Amino acid sequence: MNITKCIDSAGQTRVALVENESLVPLQMTAELPTLSAILAAENPAAAAGSLGRDQSIAIDDSTQWLPPIDQQEVWAAGVTYKRSQTARMEESEAAASCYDQVYNADRPEIFFKATPSRVSGHKQPLRIRTDAKWNVPEPEITLVLSPSLKIVGLTVGNDMSSRDIEGENPLYLPQAKCYDQCAGLGPWITLMDELPSADAITVDLKIVRDGNVVFDQATSAAEMARKFEDLVQWLGRDNTMADGAFLMTGTGIVPTSDFTLLPDDVVNITIGGVGTLSNRIVQGAAS
Repeated sequence: MNITKCIDSAGQTRVALVENESLVPLQMTAELPTLSAILAAENPAAAAGSLGRDQSIAIDDSTQWLPPIDQQEVWAAGVTYKRSQTARMEESEAAASCYDQVYNADRPEIFFKATPSRVSGHKQPLRIRTDAKWNVPEPEITLVLSPSLKIVGLTVGNDMSSRDIEGENPLYLPQAKCYDQCAGLGPWITLMDELPSADAITVDLKIVRDGNVVFDQATSAAEMARKFEDLVQWLGRDNTMADGAFLMTGTGIVPTSDFTLLPDDVVNITIGGVGTLSNRIVQGAAS
């Protein structure tokens, strides 16, 4: 089951199922007033299925997607793939030692990524910083967590990163990672009772510039050095997620050092078994 948020023809924010190339708005109740309430239910798919439905809306170019998030926090894990470790060590001598150590350590790198207001949904813009010269998308399998930190589904994540800022000094990581329109989530949440095998969760990144594909690479969760459940239990140590959370699980696809995003690039990230998140890149004043 796929569930998302959108704006309907009356301009109202709706929680909707995605079925047969259509959005099916749900009739929320006092017991299930929000998407996060559905995700917190013992069986989110059954909870969503119990709600009444309004007339379906065909998905087309006029569809107004929203990120499938309410008040949840967005966190991210880093250096969970060998390629990411290598790339981080290439950023600078200052970064090389600490990223090599964290790749092999018991404790993973986990950092706060975004508040809901900094998250963009499908077809909404994502931002590159004006004070950075080396900006890249980071396509990430993103875990959808209930308040009890149960993995209830997956979505597609884009952990935008300013690699020159992070490479200058690892202590600059929050500035490289957290700013307006710094995170993409969507186009929907795929609810799952249990996750598929790691090799079935593929990740594909395509970047389009002036109508041409200028970057195309793929990997899968089978290339990860850490397990999803391990990342979740580290996130939950001495940490309460009253509304649930989204956890981006790291990237195994890192463009080379001669590549940087430009305004009007379109970033397409596909997670196998979930869907494709597409965002246009902007720079300058927030939109």
